[in-house]
Amino acid sequence: MADQGKLRLGVNIDHVATVRNARGGAYPDPLRAAAMAQDAGADGITAHLREDRRHISDADIDGLMAMLRVPLNFEMAATPEMQQIALRHKPHAVCIVPEKREERTTEGGLDVAREENRLAHFIAPLREAGSRVSIFIAAEQRQIEAAHRIGAEVIELHTGAYCDHHADGALAARDAELVRLTEMARFAHGLGLEVHAGHGLTYDTVAPIAALPELRELNIGHFLIGEAIFRGLPTAIQDMRRLMDDART
Repeated sequence: MADQGKLRLGVNIDHVATVRNARGGAYPDPLRAAAMAQDAGADGITAHLREDRRHISDADIDGLMAMLRVPLNFEMAATPEMQQIALRHKPHAVCIVPEKREERTTEGGLDVAREENRLAHFIAPLREAGSRVSIFIAAEQRQIEAAHRIGAEVIELHTGAYCDHHADGALAARDAELVRLTEMARFAHGLGLEVHAGHGLTYDTVAPIAALPELRELNIGHFLIGEAIFRGLPTAIQDMRRLMDDART
């Protein structure tokens, strides 16, 4: 049985930058959001520097590396440009995610099994530079096994389908997805991988995921930024933190 210790909360600040970029100005500032999040109890900050720079910018990453007291989880596609940026900054963690220009948000997990050789060579310099390498994948055994073979230390399980089924009222499908996440978290932990999860989690969906004993971290962004519009970012984060802690006990 995995240790049912404190579950870390990584707060994704991408969509503060989305609002900023809608007007092309400097406000709202994602760095200010990151500072507020860490003061409110976030255990880390997640930021995805996309190839098209639709939200987070290179200057944002520069600023986060300079000001954060908590670890930065740098999400990125497996491209030479992003590898060079990560090697220059050497963030605490690098999470490799799939990326398509036309998608609104990350639609699924990385197909590690199909690109195993390329990804193994891609992540090796990142590990040598001291960053923890995480792979964002669906809760599928073949993808977990491939992530383990290429030398990733961490996997992040995609919870999007589970959350979508809940929102759609497809409760049987939601529960089936939760069973799959439960089984694959256990399987990955058994291989020695650190297990994280994220995508689409809300106050209504977080508890069953947070209760999985193998999980060490949840990364949550869009919902918290949306909730912050109505209630403020510290309150939104503290309420999520409380739900996570309650689920662990």
